Amino acid sequence: MLRHQILSLTSARSWLAGLSAAALLVAPPAVAQTSAPSEPAFTECLQRIENQAVEAGVSEKTASTVLANAQYLERVIELDRSQPEFTTTFADYLNRRVTEDRISRGRALLSEHRELLDRVTVETGVPAAYLVSFWGLETNFGRYFGKMPVPSSLATLACDPRRSDYFTGELISALKIIDEGAISEEQMEGSWAGAMGHVQFMPSVFLRYAVDADNDQRRDLWNSVADAMMSAGNFLNHLGWKEDYRWGREVVLPDGFNYALADGRRLPLGEWRELGVTDAFGNPLPPEDIEAALVVPAGHEGPAFLAYQNFRVIMGWNRSEFYAIAVGHLADRIAGAGGLKNPPPTDTPNLAREDIEALQLALKEKGYGPGNADGILGPATRAAIRNFQQAKGLIADGYPGAELFRALGIRLKAESGQTPE
Repeated sequence: MLRHQILSLTSARSWLAGLSAAALLVAPPAVAQTSAPSEPAFTECLQRIENQAVEAGVSEKTASTVLANAQYLERVIELDRSQPEFTTTFADYLNRRVTEDRISRGRALLSEHRELLDRVTVETGVPAAYLVSFWGLETNFGRYFGKMPVPSSLATLACDPRRSDYFTGELISALKIIDEGAISEEQMEGSWAGAMGHVQFMPSVFLRYAVDADNDQRRDLWNSVADAMMSAGNFLNHLGWKEDYRWGREVVLPDGFNYALADGRRLPLGEWRELGVTDAFGNPLPPEDIEAALVVPAGHEGPAFLAYQNFRVIMGWNRSEFYAIAVGHLADRIAGAGGLKNPPPTDTPNLAREDIEALQLALKEKGYGPGNADGILGPATRAAIRNFQQAKGLIADGYPGAELFRALGIRLKAESGQTPE
């Protein structure tokens, strides 16, 4: 889902591991609920947007008709303001998304649409298995697009002061899509934030990257698999997809490895090789200049990955480390690869935002400044965790595991009788 207004990787990785960039967005920090606008205020807001839309090139008929039918949806505001009480562990995230059913279905669709997917690969450089993987993660291969009326969802968000400018632009883009005849107002359904179709594009992304691949004179991401796959490939190509490389690879780290290197820095494969990093089977990495960053999403007890440029491209689609790994791993499995050699541990505790806040306060009290106690696991908090772990003789992977909380004397929220829903 959409791509360019997203929080940094480390702050988004836990809570928003599942949100799509084309669909937007990063969940905001906790914000006080706002009351619904009065009917006159909502009407006045829509009139302003109608004027802006016409000035932007939308026909007066489309702008007036669609906005006259737009409804204020309180549920959309609730979802926009909501934050998950507990974070999702990497094991839970990956195992819910890369399933045997999804792998099997993906392989069947790869075969069924091989001619189309090969054409997309030739034109965009994106391999077929990745296209199917995005399709599977976004809408479970077209089984669920979302049921919210997109014009009303976007009108609700556009008339809410928190991100009015952004959603006003998306609403005007949606009106342009209706105006061009790609989809009717009644059929334009999607997510609460306005993401649409097989690959969950936001309206502005649709306008820039959607393609009429089946030559029926419509860019139809709802009913045309050809349009959806070519549009996904076109978008990824413009994000910088490197057709000669994969997304990354699972690796094995040597004993005593310095986990401070898992801080986002990019080193050539040859340098990772010199540091003792091998492939998942224990074989030496190729001594190449391809740059890669080390990712350890579940700490030292979980799998480790070297992520290439295409990993960053995937995160242009959805600014989530978990999501990018899931896309890459699902693509590998659809293409015929086996499972991870070192699956993530399934007994990792779920963390509530208040657990992270308590962690930050405890680190600060002990002189390991993590920045603000905001409940967000950002780079400053991870650096503080590493420093504390080093001082206590723990493996300094910067990961907030149960061992860290025990060392700090913090009882997790989930341990006090509260469990994730």
